[in-house]
Amino acid sequence: MNIDPALKALSAALAGTGPAVEIAPDGTPGPVTSAGLAPETAAVVRTSGSTGTPKATMLGIDALAASSMATAMRLQGEGQWLLTLSPNYVAGLQVLVRSLYAGTRPWVMDLSAGFTPEAFTTAAGELTDRFRLVSLVPTQLHRLLTDPSPQTVQVLRRFDTILLGGARMSDDLRVAARKHSLRIVRTYGMSETCGGCVYDGVPLDGVQLRLDAGRISIGGDVLASGYLDNPELTDAHFSTGPDKDGTAGRWFLTEDLGEMHDGVLTVSGRADDVLITGGVKISAAAVAAAVETVPGVETALVAGVEDPEWGTRVGAAVVGPADDELICRTVREALGPAAVPRILVRLDALPLLANGKPDRLAVARALREAG
Repeated sequence: MNIDPALKALSAALAGTGPAVEIAPDGTPGPVTSAGLAPETAAVVRTSGSTGTPKATMLGIDALAASSMATAMRLQGEGQWLLTLSPNYVAGLQVLVRSLYAGTRPWVMDLSAGFTPEAFTTAAGELTDRFRLVSLVPTQLHRLLTDPSPQTVQVLRRFDTILLGGARMSDDLRVAARKHSLRIVRTYGMSETCGGCVYDGVPLDGVQLRLDAGRISIGGDVLASGYLDNPELTDAHFSTGPDKDGTAGRWFLTEDLGEMHDGVLTVSGRADDVLITGGVKISAAAVAAAVETVPGVETALVAGVEDPEWGTRVGAAVVGPADDELICRTVREALGPAAVPRILVRLDALPLLANGKPDRLAVARALREAG
């Protein structure tokens, strides 16, 4: 992938001397000239569409600058980034943005054959800056740490920070990363917040958090301007209200549920991940976490399947050879009988979107077909 055209177009957009850009999956930039474009928009990023129709999110110059500066401050430095994700998604775009602000050139991993440990190891070994950074999703890190070669472990350890976001980090993956002394920083954010804005549960400088009926709201300068040509959806998620100092600020209402303890955020799942089966509320994320504690389970994704008797049946897509009875017994002991998966589907691997996140819609279809 040649990212020079994208870097050039993005640099002009951030400087206000060129039009807003949208970058294609192959790295090709294109101008955005819609009449509904917010004036300061530098880039338009489409959401992954993991649970619905993709949305075109408008990211402003000031928002991207605030995100880049806050990231550098939290990581205590700027350096060379390795691009392992398509730049049409916010995590990949931010590698380009942060590189531009840092005055460094990102190195691009060869993704022509998909994400492989061999291609990652080669690309990571070609970085030249003393301070090295990379953004990964858990699926990528899992592949890298499954029977890793000494060379792969060596290049992973060479990164000053490995940002890990886009999905939940399993306990097994956390143990594997700790075993190899990797410097992992778990991130939370989305396209509407210029990507990750909460690191290891703590918001970046200038970012504020609050809970609205259990749902996470995010405020601060990193917020997007809204959704391109969709004012109704913009109004549904973006609002103006008092910040912690009592002054007016903008807020984005996420689809995620969370808890705050001593200023540290814990994301407990998506609001639409709460399944009601037989009148009992079940957290799909909690069920998946319990399933992943079973020996032989590599990963799992849980979703609800409509049922005329129960309202919703709990379904689980599982990767790994673990025994079905052991999976059900483990979930029952951890969460109670209502949480036990009534539908179990075995997959060789979870279907993924282009950004490395699990394709929840595809898994839900597989569970419905099996049920």
